[in-house]
Amino acid sequence: MNENIKKVAIMQPYFLPYLGYFQVMNAVDQYVVYDDVNFIKGGRINRNEILANGQAQQINILLFKASPNKHINEITLLPDAIAREKLIKTITLNYNKAPYYETVFPLVKEILLYDESNLALFLYHSFQVICKYLGIKTELILSSDLKKDCSLKAEEKVYHICHLLQATDYYNSIGGKELYSHEEFEKQNLHLHFLTMNPDVKYKQFKNEFVPNLSILDVMMFNSVEEIQQLLQHYSLS
Repeated sequence: MNENIKKVAIMQPYFLPYLGYFQVMNAVDQYVVYDDVNFIKGGRINRNEILANGQAQQINILLFKASPNKHINEITLLPDAIAREKLIKTITLNYNKAPYYETVFPLVKEILLYDESNLALFLYHSFQVICKYLGIKTELILSSDLKKDCSLKAEEKVYHICHLLQATDYYNSIGGKELYSHEEFEKQNLHLHFLTMNPDVKYKQFKNEFVPNLSILDVMMFNSVEEIQQLLQHYSLS
């Protein structure tokens, strides 16, 4: 491997995101958790989906006065212990017969009962817990911890962060194809890569027909660490 290559990704933090999110994280050397950008209502920052009776069911964490006028790291979680316990019970109800439930359930509690009111730090901690379990060695960096020019917007800010970290290659999920172009990144001496999870990523979910793109919790409940490490490699770059 060329030691001069340095791969970086920058993405907003999501609540227990799907496998593709962790594929991007696992593919790079440094992963910037983009916490000092505006919160998006109705997105994946505080919600996701798990398997329930063979179908996708939404789960979420409750937020206090969340607004798209605030940065993610300016938003706090609603201090509702009952709601958090109810969410844990929902996960137990739907996964207690999954093959890796006994191993993964303590991680669920470690994540959901974490005593942190700041949304960005709560999500950042969840990434740390999951990465440790899965053996993902990527360095995680909070965007707000970087000494950068915060007046920059959109892709200019992305270029700036990449240059600060001395990146040579920038990785993004395939969803960013409408936002970024290879040509513009090349002008910045950066090689752009779009990562797409392979369509053959499937695993047994009880006896149900496979439901794709659920939370990483679903992947962890039905697969061993070794199997997930293999699934993390099932992607293509463009």
